[in-house]
Amino acid sequence: MNASNRWYLVFVAVFVLGGAWLWWSRVPVDAADDELAAQPAVGRLAPDFTLETLDGETFQLSDHLGKTPIVLNYWATWCGPCRREIPVLQAAYEHYEGDILFLGVDLAEDPEVVQAYVDDIGMTFTVPMDVDQVAAERYNIHGLPTTFFIDRDGIIRSVWAGEMNSVTLAENIAKITP
Repeated sequence: MNASNRWYLVFVAVFVLGGAWLWWSRVPVDAADDELAAQPAVGRLAPDFTLETLDGETFQLSDHLGKTPIVLNYWATWCGPCRREIPVLQAAYEHYEGDILFLGVDLAEDPEVVQAYVDDIGMTFTVPMDVDQVAAERYNIHGLPTTFFIDRDGIIRSVWAGEMNSVTLAENIAKITP
């Protein structure tokens, strides 16, 4: 066997073995679709979560999908921008009460600290407590505040990372209301 034929055999072997390796190491289509479907993004269904609220009730997001638009805000009492944003959210909650569900998901804080803060500022919308950061992980929260605007059908229509003022909030609410 001459050198030219040996290189040809090596090439064919690498091609066949490489193709076999790619086929065996591929991600199954169903697994990739499930993983992508679970990621929060504009145009996708909002991922579900179940958390205990500050007042001790169980809140499951899927119980409200398909019924009313939702403003889902992740915040914490130690977060300066969150503290400045809460009065804007509270005013919008009072304006849209009954038409839009406002949620203020607190991240990993002691309920007593959160309750004292909520009482002090007069925050009256629902506060689910994400003590173990399960919902934050599901929503890929990497900074606070972060707000998701979810339409009546449960589809995320907008995401805002950072502090909102009343104009920004109204613009995003317009994306989820008819």
